[in-house]
Amino acid sequence: MSHADLVKLTAVEAVDLLKKRKVSPLEMIDAAAARIAEVDKTVNALPTLCLDRARAQAKRLESEPGDKNYAGYLAGLPIAVKDLNPVKGVRTTYGSPIYKDYVPDHSDHMVEMLDRRGAVTIAKSNTPEFGAGANTFNEVLGTTVNPWDTRKSCAGSSGGAAVALATGQVWLATGSDLGGSLRSPASFCGIVGMRPSPGRVAHGPSLMPFANLSVDGPMARTVADTALFLDAMAGQHPGDPISLAEPATSFSAAVANPGKLSRVAFSADLNGITPVDPEVREIVAKAARLFEAMGATVEEAAPDLKEAQETFHILRAAQFAASKAPLLEKHRDLLKPEVIWNIEKGQKLTAEEIGKAERWRGELFYRTAKFFETYDVLVCPTTIVPPYPVEQRYVAEVDGHTFENYIEWVLVCSAITLTSCPAISVPCGFTKDGLPVGLQIVGKPRGEAAMLQAAKLFEEAAGLSTRLPIDPIVKA
Repeated sequence: MSHADLVKLTAVEAVDLLKKRKVSPLEMIDAAAARIAEVDKTVNALPTLCLDRARAQAKRLESEPGDKNYAGYLAGLPIAVKDLNPVKGVRTTYGSPIYKDYVPDHSDHMVEMLDRRGAVTIAKSNTPEFGAGANTFNEVLGTTVNPWDTRKSCAGSSGGAAVALATGQVWLATGSDLGGSLRSPASFCGIVGMRPSPGRVAHGPSLMPFANLSVDGPMARTVADTALFLDAMAGQHPGDPISLAEPATSFSAAVANPGKLSRVAFSADLNGITPVDPEVREIVAKAARLFEAMGATVEEAAPDLKEAQETFHILRAAQFAASKAPLLEKHRDLLKPEVIWNIEKGQKLTAEEIGKAERWRGELFYRTAKFFETYDVLVCPTTIVPPYPVEQRYVAEVDGHTFENYIEWVLVCSAITLTSCPAISVPCGFTKDGLPVGLQIVGKPRGEAAMLQAAKLFEEAAGLSTRLPIDPIVKA
C-alpha cells in the first residue's frame, strides 16, 4: 500500500494489517512521516518529532515475533503524545518557556503502558502552556490552527493532537482533560475525543497523585479506534494510587456489539447553566433526535448542576496553586497571564471556600448518579460555539452573555468533569461555514463501555466518520 493509502486507514484497520504482517511498523512510521512533512507546516500540530527513537522501537518489535506486545493491542502503530506527558529522551516543553529545553529521563506512566502494549511514539503534539486555555498556542512552539479553516482556533488544550488526527498525520493521539481540554478540540476538529473516568488511565508521576479532576484519555477519528486506544491505555500502575484494573470485557468488544438504548436525556445548555450559540444549539438538537430513530426515547433533561461553575473555579484554582506555586515564585516572568491569574486565585482561597466546593461537588455527584438511574446517557453540546478566530485567546461573549474569565466559556464540559462521569465528543454536524460541531455524550459513573456503545450507534446514524483525514483548508 502507498503512504497515502496507509494514512487513510482507521486505527483498527491499521492494527489488523500490522498483526497479520501485511504491513510493518517501519512502513507505518514512514507513511506518517511523509504525511507530517506534507501538511504540518500549515497547521503546526506536531512540532516535536522523535522518528529515530520510533524506528528503533519498531525494529525491536519486529525482531521479537513471539512477543505478546507485537501480537496484541497496537502492534507497532505510530501515535502522538501530548506535550504535557513526558516521553523519555524526547524534548517535553509543557508549552512553557520554563521547559523549552527539557529532555526527561523518564516517561509518563501512561506512556510506559502504551510502550508495553505496542504503541510507537513518533511525535509530541502541541498544547498551550501547562494545558491552560482552550486555544492551542505557546511562546515556545507557536500556534496550532484548525485544518477545516486555518484562520480558526483548534481549541485546546489537546489541540495539536486533534489537528494531527484530522489531517492524517497519526492514527491515534493522547489527550488530557481538566475542563474540556480533550473534548473541545475534538469538537472543533471533527474527530472523537474521550474523557475517561478518573483512574481509568494511569497518570503520573505527579506532585498530586490523588488529584482526580484532570485525566488522560484517547483521541481518534472513529469511536472504534477510540475504544481500541482506551484498551491499550487502561489498567493499574503501581505509581498511580487511584488507577483502576482493566475491565473483564475489552472496550473494543463492547463497541463491536452495541445494545439498544432506552432513554436518552438531552439538554442544549445543561438546564440553563451556560449560554449556547444559536447555530450550535440547532445542530446539536437535530443530532439528538437521531437517537429516536434508534428506538430510544429522548427527553429534555439534565442533572442539577447549578453550583458547577463556582465549584469548578475554586477546585481548579486550588489545584493550580498546589501544583504551580513554586513556578510562580521562581519564574513569574516566564508564565502567561492566565496561568498567573489561576495560581494567584488559588493562593487567595480560604479553607472555608475549598471545603464548600468539595461539599458541593459531592452533592453534585450524588444528584448525577441518581439521574443516571433513569437515563442511559446524557447528550449536550461539546462546545457552545463553533471554532472562533485563532487570534482570540478565548471566547469572551456568546449570545449576549459576557464571560468573566478565560475558562468560563467551557462550563458545558467542566460541569461534567465534576461528576467524574466519562464523556466523549463525537462529530454531529457542520455550520453553514463548514466548521465541525461535536455532540458530547455523557455516560454513567465508570460507564465507559455503555457510553462508547451509544457513541458508536450515534456515529453510524450521523454518517460523518468517513470525512477524515482532510488536507488543511487554507483561507485568506
